[in-house]
Amino acid sequence: MNTIKKFGKYAAMAAVALTFASCGEDEPPVVKKPDNETLAGLIAEDMTLTSDRVWELAGRVVVDNGVTLTIEPGTLIKGQTATGSLASVLIVARGGKIMAEGTAADPIIFTSLADNIEIGQKVGTNLERTNNELWGGLIILGDAPTSAENGDTETNIEGIPANETYGLYGGANASDNSGVLKYVSVRHGGTLIGEGNEINGITFGGVGNGTVVDHVEVYATLDDGIECFGGTVNISNALVYYQGDDGVDLDMNYSGTFDNFAVIHGDGIGTDEGLEIDGPENSTYTDGLFTLINGTVMTEGEGSAADLKSKAQGTLNNIKFSGYSNGATLKIRASYQNDCADAKEDAFTHLTDATPTLIVTGSEFNAVSVYTGSTDSNDDDCTVPAADQTAAEALVVSTTATGADLSVFAGWTAADNKGQLPQ
Repeated sequence: MNTIKKFGKYAAMAAVALTFASCGEDEPPVVKKPDNETLAGLIAEDMTLTSDRVWELAGRVVVDNGVTLTIEPGTLIKGQTATGSLASVLIVARGGKIMAEGTAADPIIFTSLADNIEIGQKVGTNLERTNNELWGGLIILGDAPTSAENGDTETNIEGIPANETYGLYGGANASDNSGVLKYVSVRHGGTLIGEGNEINGITFGGVGNGTVVDHVEVYATLDDGIECFGGTVNISNALVYYQGDDGVDLDMNYSGTFDNFAVIHGDGIGTDEGLEIDGPENSTYTDGLFTLINGTVMTEGEGSAADLKSKAQGTLNNIKFSGYSNGATLKIRASYQNDCADAKEDAFTHLTDATPTLIVTGSEFNAVSVYTGSTDSNDDDCTVPAADQTAAEALVVSTTATGADLSVFAGWTAADNKGQLPQ
């Protein structure tokens, strides 16, 4: 990859030209707006993105191992429109860091070059919540435990060629630190990066709990809102608004905590699940447990509430599901063996074991549905025994939940500034 030149903040400020009007000495100076700065290829030295200009992402921009990318509060980053190998995406490689500390007054905004938002604004005027797939997204990779099907303790992030080492993630350091995301909004992304694979709004691959993620928004993305492939990173005050696939997607035995989060989806974008949760995929790092606490998951038209599948293990507590036309259903996957006679390890057994590792408590929904994809020796579909459905219903009981505190998303998010955040 090409190496990006290092830009200094003060050098950029010195380049601002002052032009004085010729009609009189009392005329104020006209400050020339800085040109957009384009980033492409490998960031091989520590670098700061300043808030005085728009930064464009052209293709894959990679923060290299050992390098720190600092982003000032109020900085506006726009991804160019392209697909496949040319898709614009910011990737923080394993061992790299992103220090993106915005504020409620000056959030850091990632969006599409097609967005007419300008420096100092919270939102533009020409794109809607259904405008997605206009650029890629943000990918952060770390050295924390993950249980991957291929490679087990480490693997390549989706869509990045296997020979590109900057796409590797996973390891043995649960406290790995990939930096800080605070008051960061990622908008209008989800473009195709590989065959059948779109980029998520924010992807965490093997990111450790030394990383700080607090007050983040994903707005109008084609694929998942926030997806965690393994890792232990803790995420607080997270909003996913109008995703095309899943709101929060947990894979490869993610074992961190989401605290105070909201998924709001629907309205003609082909959305899927509010929550989709998988457990470990291999034999290493199988003991980690996720926690989802204080969450609101709601639809304004389409999608399903939650799918707990593929050996999901962890706790859902105080999650309020609402708005689903056929009722908010929590789907729990079961797997069977011996010609469908016996249950084998899956989300259902984690729920019903004497010492359960899948727990749903203090949450509000309409129904529980146990399902299976197992077949018998004749390749005929198995049927979930009525006793298994009854057992799940006895353990997963709806109660009144308060859900997330949505007030933390006021003022700085696209959803709120467009008047779309539920009151």
